[in-house]
Amino acid sequence: MKNRDHSIVSLRPQILSARITPNMSSEEYFQNKILRPVLKLQNNLFIAVFKNYIKKNKNVFYEINIEKRLKYIEHAIQKDIKFRNSLKGIIIGQFTVEEYEEYIKNSSAINKRMMSLLISRLQDQVQLLEPNAGGIAI
Repeated sequence: MKNRDHSIVSLRPQILSARITPNMSSEEYFQNKILRPVLKLQNNLFIAVFKNYIKKNKNVFYEINIEKRLKYIEHAIQKDIKFRNSLKGIIIGQFTVEEYEEYIKNSSAINKRMMSLLISRLQDQVQLLEPNAGGIAI
């Protein structure tokens, strides 16, 4: 188990802008120490997963303007429970056992942060969601 935990943590990119301070809340600490690196590590997978989501929903995403695309991303992640749970699984699967035990202590607040970060990440990269952008073809 220690081998797995060490391997998982060693794969994560460092995010120098994610500040860790002694007086921050446990949720903010978890967000900056664990969630941000995991989301960055899994970024290409999130792009591929969202492209597949678009495809399964009849490519409507490609027929709407940029403002509506940003809302589409937010709505898909907030309202489609199955899809949101799938995305959570992609993230939680990258936790160590110790991180998971910390996560379950306050999963509701951490889930909100997790989905908010993911929505922002996808919205900031909306150009990569084009059908053949970024070398990630679905």
